[in-house]
Amino acid sequence: MPLLTVTDASFDTEVVNAGKPVLAYFWAEWAGPCKLMTPILEKLSADYAGRLTMAALNIDQNPATLPRFREEAIPTMLLFKNGSVAGKRIGAHSEGQMREFLDALV
Repeated sequence: MPLLTVTDASFDTEVVNAGKPVLAYFWAEWAGPCKLMTPILEKLSADYAGRLTMAALNIDQNPATLPRFREEAIPTMLLFKNGSVAGKRIGAHSEGQMREFLDALV
């Protein structure tokens, strides 16, 4: 299932203020670890549909949002619940590691 594409302009509405948990995935096309994470998150997006939204923000096209959370590295994955960050993962992780992270928080 494709990830929801968000922008600097839509981030607060679609991620921070969403009615259910959202995993925000900050990525760039040139980053090797992002090339590993994207297919894993797309698979998990289908598996967690209904319980969690997975949103992707391209940091090259939308440079303002990631620094708001005092993060610089990509991929960065921030899990938002009730308007705030409930958990984060930085760097490439296996599907199993991401499932453990999500299951503990969703």
